[in-house]
Amino acid sequence: MKLPSPRGPLSLAVIELLSSQVRENVGCDLAAPARSAIERSTDVLADEDVQLALYIMYELFYRGFEGVDDDWEWHPDVLLARGVVERAMEEDLASRVAVPSDVSPERSAVAAALFTLTAPGPGPSVARYVARRATLEQLRELLVQRSVYQLKEADPHTWAIPRLVGRSKAALVEIQADEYGGGDAGRMHCELFARTMRGAGLDADYGTYVEQIPAVTLAAVNVMSLFGMHRRWRGATAGHLAAFEMTSSLPNRLYGDGFRRHGFDQDTTWYFDEHVEADAVHEQIAGRDLAGSLAQLEPELLHDILFGAATCLYLDDLVGHHLLSAWEAGVSSLRTA
Repeated sequence: MKLPSPRGPLSLAVIELLSSQVRENVGCDLAAPARSAIERSTDVLADEDVQLALYIMYELFYRGFEGVDDDWEWHPDVLLARGVVERAMEEDLASRVAVPSDVSPERSAVAAALFTLTAPGPGPSVARYVARRATLEQLRELLVQRSVYQLKEADPHTWAIPRLVGRSKAALVEIQADEYGGGDAGRMHCELFARTMRGAGLDADYGTYVEQIPAVTLAAVNVMSLFGMHRRWRGATAGHLAAFEMTSSLPNRLYGDGFRRHGFDQDTTWYFDEHVEADAVHEQIAGRDLAGSLAQLEPELLHDILFGAATCLYLDDLVGHHLLSAWEAGVSSLRTA
């Protein structure tokens, strides 16, 4: 994966720094442009410069970039700058996301609250639009938008495994094992998604379309990394994954219908069809055994669990609104050069 083009002063500073060798940059002050970017930003979640910079800093912990020194991953100046942006993200989300109150930390009560929170609403739906109306080009756009996460599906949530114990840990491992194909590389969900991309005539190489991904989509992926990479947010990771799984089965059925409507074969729709069945099981495990058991074991994490779930839904709505607004207006949802 190549470093993307900058979208402003902060992402430019990050890219220029990572393009050099660590030994040549002792005591670099990346936190200063990070603070300046946050001060200038009127909407952190929609800020192209801020979200791209954060995405790049997080990607150092996944597959990295061509020609970038691996030692940047844990470089203190990069971590300091990342922390500046993370704090701004956390504060912004805390002010926007409504968290259910009066929920008991009992396993069954938490699960019930999550099922209520994630129940389908009557409003506009990307999945319904795809099933009934999306053009072939819009289907391809959907895949491009989703590729920034789906080609590394499960990885951000996997960070939480060593931070959990008992039933919640076992539940997370059970879900993630399915996501990784149960030991069969060809059935890994990221590989199934790559099949879908190739079937739709797209490039399935990791990171190919980052240049075209708007800030709001990057923000949704960045929040997964934010929660996953911090032990203090282990509750939010559990809640986020629970909401993610609970809102997956029905939409994926509709996505599959949309692709079948345009004549795509079973190999191309396999990714969606797999999730219809798998996530119907995962939602029960995630709601009861992962999130519910964690809240019962560590009741002080209850708010974070619900916050993680509500944040997942909030960002999914933001991305969905972006997609539908563009498509209804007859324009692309992607960034153009």
